Amino acid sequence: MIGKTRRRKKATVEEIFDAELGRARGILRWPPPTGQFRHMRRRPPADLEPWIDVYWMVTWDLPHPFLQETLPHPNVHLIFENGRAVVGGVSTKKFSRVLEGKSGVFGVRFRPGGFRPFMNAQVATLLDRVVSAKRVFGADIEKIEDLWRASAWQEDKMIGAANTFFRGRLPETDKSLQGADRIVKKILEDREIKTVDDLVARTGIEKRALQRTFKEYVGVNPKWVIRRYRLHELLERFNAGQPPDWAQIALELGYFDQAHLINDFKSITGQSPTQYRDELLAE
Repeated sequence: MIGKTRRRKKATVEEIFDAELGRARGILRWPPPTGQFRHMRRRPPADLEPWIDVYWMVTWDLPHPFLQETLPHPNVHLIFENGRAVVGGVSTKKFSRVLEGKSGVFGVRFRPGGFRPFMNAQVATLLDRVVSAKRVFGADIEKIEDLWRASAWQEDKMIGAANTFFRGRLPETDKSLQGADRIVKKILEDREIKTVDDLVARTGIEKRALQRTFKEYVGVNPKWVIRRYRLHELLERFNAGQPPDWAQIALELGYFDQAHLINDFKSITGQSPTQYRDELLAE
């Protein structure tokens, strides 16, 4: 477990995460300028790992409203906030949320494909949607909702309750689910995968089969996942302070030219890469 506390512009930011997870990816405009912010990320126990990727919790105590934004990931989330639980499908847009006052959120991030056994439909039916968790898990989810209201954001209690909840409804192991997770992980880790054709060559799975698997288990198509992860890489370069060479970066990330890179970045963040980087440097 790694814990880090950073101060910037009078803000106190504490990050708690299991070492193998590394820093969270895809976060825009981090951290908040003032106040207190805590971000916890923990792995599930081994018996739940085929389905659950990460338990996470965010708590904050902010004197002023702060716009929190993140780039999307190909994951479904079970989220507890304000005394209720919802299931959020994969979002094709950036996640934007104004944080204010003192509050918190607890979440379960499922592996790509890991949520499919818990629902009676393709994961693509949840695309860009948020639904009540009771629609998926029934009234039993209320026990964890009640705990969230009563626990004062105690992460160990929430994780323990989630472990018990999912152990009581473990689905059978699904080879297709595991395959979907491996493919998405390969896209994340292999930076030479820049197109769907590259993915076909790396996996030996024909394009139509990939499309079907992603629609059924992941919720978005392979091209979308490739593009989003390459934008995550661009964001990491910005956050590391690397000077931009747009033509070279576009080539490395698999774009036809830098104009396509800029348009893709702007479509998801609302800013050009230069505007975003200049904003970071000004902070």
